[in-house]
Amino acid sequence: MDKKKYYMTTAIAYTSGKPHIGNTYEIVLADSIARYRRFQGYDVFFQTGTDEHGQKIELKAAEAGITPQEFVDNVAGQIKEIWDLMDTSYDKFIRTTDEDHEAQVQKIFKYMYDKGDIYKGYYEGMYCTPCESFFTESQLVDGKCPDCGREVQPAKEEAYFFRMSKYADQLIEHINSHPEFIQPVSRKNEMMNNFLLPGLQDLCVSRTSFKWGIPVDFDPKHVVYVWLDALTNYITGIGYECSADSSEMFQKNWPADLHLIGKDIIRFHTIYWPIFLMSLDLPLPKQIFGHPWLLQGDGKMSKSKGNVLYADELVDFFGVDAVRYFVLHEMPFENDGVITWELMVERLNSELANTLGNLLNRTVSMSNKYFGGIVTDTKEVEKVDEDLKETILNTLPKVTEKMEQLRVADAITEIFNLFKRCNKYIDETMPWALAKDPAKKNRLSTVLYNLVESISYGASLLEPFMPSTSGKILEQLNAEKRTIEEMDDFGLYKSGTKVTDSPQILFARLDIKEVLEKAEERKAAETAKEKKSDPVIDIEPKENISFDAFSKLQLQIGEVLSCEAVPKADKLLCSQVRIGNQVRQIVSGIRSAYTPDEMAGKKVLVLVNLEPRKIRGLVSEGMLLCAEDAEGNLSLMTPERSMPAGAEVC
Repeated sequence: MDKKKYYMTTAIAYTSGKPHIGNTYEIVLADSIARYRRFQGYDVFFQTGTDEHGQKIELKAAEAGITPQEFVDNVAGQIKEIWDLMDTSYDKFIRTTDEDHEAQVQKIFKYMYDKGDIYKGYYEGMYCTPCESFFTESQLVDGKCPDCGREVQPAKEEAYFFRMSKYADQLIEHINSHPEFIQPVSRKNEMMNNFLLPGLQDLCVSRTSFKWGIPVDFDPKHVVYVWLDALTNYITGIGYECSADSSEMFQKNWPADLHLIGKDIIRFHTIYWPIFLMSLDLPLPKQIFGHPWLLQGDGKMSKSKGNVLYADELVDFFGVDAVRYFVLHEMPFENDGVITWELMVERLNSELANTLGNLLNRTVSMSNKYFGGIVTDTKEVEKVDEDLKETILNTLPKVTEKMEQLRVADAITEIFNLFKRCNKYIDETMPWALAKDPAKKNRLSTVLYNLVESISYGASLLEPFMPSTSGKILEQLNAEKRTIEEMDDFGLYKSGTKVTDSPQILFARLDIKEVLEKAEERKAAETAKEKKSDPVIDIEPKENISFDAFSKLQLQIGEVLSCEAVPKADKLLCSQVRIGNQVRQIVSGIRSAYTPDEMAGKKVLVLVNLEPRKIRGLVSEGMLLCAEDAEGNLSLMTPERSMPAGAEVC
């Protein structure tokens, strides 16, 4: 009998930099689902990969002084290394720079164009470079990108557009008739109320302002917009052929059973992607799950905040399976989860070292101490044994129910409830007391058999979540991993089997103070390393000037007394700057980098003897000196040490 197929994907990781633990959570979550489906007997195909085109990549590559292809090759390698480090069992790792993917994207674009779903026009709006997205003024939140909260810039360019409204009603009907399509329900309500029901605007699907993308083959000055390129990986990766016969793999696996994505890209996957599929006359995926974020402390991880944690760093401290356990167990179904060093140490010590590790160690040690490691079922049963068996056998249906709902954290809790019940069973039966009475030898043997049987059962259930730990437990008990068909019975552990005579500690307890000290040392070392390897930028040299010409510049330290945004000017701030006993008004195009509140009280470098000029009706009496990187980020030049307002820069 053929197995039932199960095709699942993660979002493909953007190759702008090394993924942090919040990004890594998704691949571990997906892996646990894929492994559990295999355990249930499904023929699973699990795809992940990298999203490698776009303006942000082009800029970062230029900043690094390498080609975009070299840049993405390096980052994609880092991502794959971390996915492998976390013991994830993906079947395919797709890259959007793969030749077969790029060829299909060009065919898909041409097919949609010939069908009339794509047309040429001009786009004028506010553009967010990190998100590679255009927005109207009404879509902005406090003037910033509604997705990432960063600054946006006005942009206008020739572009191709997709007629989203053509398929909007069809998509609304599908969502209403398929309540399982978007999960959790809160994500569905957000998409319907905020985007679909108010009416969809046509979507920009090409760009001309950069080159790092898949060219539109019939209009090569355009490159395919990143979302049309990236989203189609879910079909190109399994052999989709546009306007031709697709591969057997595609015909077998499509539609996808599950797209697992972060909640920040839910709109692209539940609106744009289904509409693209409708244009291609393909069935829609069965379910799209937008998982919450894993936050560091009380905020989203970002390099600018300095609160980023990486999987390889955490693995060095805790081990792979401890990190897998933490990110899976601590993430609620709908709400954001929190990761901190303190919480990880607490969970490792209480749940992993104590509840699980100590349980295994005690059981193996008692089996060796009292019976030379031979585990025998003497079937001297008491009522407490039946209660234990009932708990054990009820665990599988509970775990399966939670996994069907994608409530992975709750599924792990059910498994650890099994281990906690085993610890309670030890307290109830008191093997050390039974061992003192020779007449209770058979009863003691049954108790230890029940423990080994229960732990073996639990270890088999644990494999999708903590595969290495599951294997280590079964190895110490000299037991085999059970199939799902074998999980309906209690007592399959072969009586007379010998457990290991050298029990190993699964998880060593850690001291939180020592962990925090080591973490701070590592952070300081990384900061020092980054300072040594700061990127450099070469600019076009200007003509040499004489010292006399330079000496004509009057540069002084100024103190910003107050600052206001210039009305109807997105880039301008107007500052009142004290220089000695004077106060100068200076208008600067630095609003993308600083708020008026941030400016007040700052010491800045000022070019004082610049001829005054009017900017937006305001007189500007000098210039604030700034540095600008390759991405257009600004940084005011400020004195390293405290200097009085008016001090000369020489």
